Amino acid sequence: MARLFIFGLGYTAGRFAQEMRACGWHVDATGSAGNIDFSDSESVFAAVSQARHVLSSVPPSDGSDPVLDRYGDALTDKLLAYLSSTGVYGDAQGAWVDEASPTGGGRRTARAQCDARWLEAGARVFRLPGIYGPGRSALDRVRGGNAHRIDLPGQVFSRVHVDDIISGVVAAMEGDASPGAYNLADDLPTSQNVVIEEACRLLRVAPPPLKTIEEADLSPMARGFYAENRRVANGKAKRVLGWEPKYPTFREGLAALTVRA
Repeated sequence: MARLFIFGLGYTAGRFAQEMRACGWHVDATGSAGNIDFSDSESVFAAVSQARHVLSSVPPSDGSDPVLDRYGDALTDKLLAYLSSTGVYGDAQGAWVDEASPTGGGRRTARAQCDARWLEAGARVFRLPGIYGPGRSALDRVRGGNAHRIDLPGQVFSRVHVDDIISGVVAAMEGDASPGAYNLADDLPTSQNVVIEEACRLLRVAPPPLKTIEEADLSPMARGFYAENRRVANGKAKRVLGWEPKYPTFREGLAALTVRA
């Protein structure tokens, strides 16, 4: 039986674990829904030693990577995967970025440093934009009264459905893809306002009023989200992994979530 170890069983990694278990894999994991405590070094080392594949979705902590800091010695000769962020590219003023674009110049300095460390370790690093899926989408924000439309002309973002992340990671594992960075993003970067408007159309409610960023009284994290503007290219993942998103735009993704709900 193939064995996989996951550091950090969160939203995306949790769905990945479900997929791999459904395919007959044995999966051990840390995290709130995992079966092993991250701080239980003996159990972690034992489980990792039996796994061929290791995936980490653990974000930076105190400016460093807790997985590599604590368990890096155990990862030698493993097939590594790391869930990173397209935030490593920083602000591109709306231009396209790909895996050859410079990193480390934005607000995600720690993430960029960890991204680089996993690349040096020989991992397949999956750079992810805004993640949405069941229970985490514009539909949920509209239903919860938390949706915003911000008056920032020309502002665009990329996003990806969680199921398309899973298919991309699986494609890399099954195809024994070369180590390196892979952007997993849909085909249509667009304004967050347009996504909210589509969610409102599907739910048959009026869209929230258009506000300035000051009027919206956003959290510091949300304001940081609007401080960067870029389009994320996915050509390498399509070309090298043979990956094609099931939900090539937010329209297909939101429509499927509406049906699923």
